Parts: sequence; C-alpha cells; structure tokens
Amino acid sequence: MDIRPIRRVVTGHDAQGRAVVVMDGPAANVLHRSSRPGVALTDLWATSGAPAARMDGDPVDRPVVLHPPPGGTVFRIIQFDPEDPGALAHASGATAFAAMGAAGTVVAGARHPYMHRTDTVDYAVVLQGSITMLLDDEDVELRAGDVVIQNGTNHAWANRGQAPCLVAFVLIDAGLRRG
Repeated sequence: MDIRPIRRVVTGHDAQGRAVVVMDGPAANVLHRSSRPGVALTDLWATSGAPAARMDGDPVDRPVVLHPPPGGTVFRIIQFDPEDPGALAHASGATAFAAMGAAGTVVAGARHPYMHRTDTVDYAVVLQGSITMLLDDEDVELRAGDVVIQNGTNHAWANRGQAPCLVAFVLIDAGLRRG
C-alpha cells in the first residue's frame, strides 16, 4: 500500500503571544495493519473535552485507537484502497479492530467483516475518490464532496472502485464505551 502522506500544519503562540506555526510536516501517527489490508488511518489531532483547550504538545503522539478520548474528539484521515475480494473472504474484523482497542465494536455475523458500531457521532467528508457506506440493509455510494453524519449506527466502508479513496473524519465521543 502506498500511503499518501498528509501535511499537518498546527498553529500556536510564541513567547510574546504572537500567532506562529508550531508544527509543519507529514502527520506521523499512521496506523496500517495487516489485519485490514488497504486501509491506513492518519490521526491529525484530538481533544480531551469541551470546551477544547489549546495544547502545546501533540495530542496524537500515542498509539492510534478508534475512539476519541472520553468527552473528546479525534480528527483523522483514512485512506481506503480498493478492496481485494480474496483478502476480504478471509478477513477478521475482530482482529483489525482489536489493533485499535475496539474489538467489541465489531458487529458479529454482519454482511461485511469490518461492520462495526462506535459510540460516537462522526462527521465524514469524502475528499478524493469514491466509497460505499454499508449499513445493516443498504449501501450508500459516496463521492468526493459528499458528507456523512454517522450517528452511532452499524456501518462498514468498502472501496469498490479502482482508485484510493480519502475520507476525513471527526469522531465525537457520545459518552458510552463498548469493549
């Protein structure tokens, strides 16, 4: 998988209180797992509550986990390469999500091995390419510019196209936790 680097520019303040760039470069917190081939998550920022506090450090300098911090948010971009039906036939959603601390989010017996349900409200924007959002009984085709508000429902993402798809996500904690 050729993972597209995401440039991340973070602003802050200098000692005199002037606005400055404090980080500028490729986002380094990338999760690419053999248990979910063709998918790479790049965490860009996280908050630990609301109202969000300005931070001096890098809140995503930690292992990538699916959920945001309790009461917080996480902002990430996920690259979905076209699915390989052969690999999908032998895929384990539980293994893939366990690598993100979220094995309990996988929907057992679902029609796609990566069907899951998070205890979050998610804002998603398709940045590039196309992707299919699978719900319990329907498929929704999404293209660059389309927006999804995911309200803690069962879902999976499938790139059935020929080119990589990039989706920006903001996950907002909804106050519950599954294992």
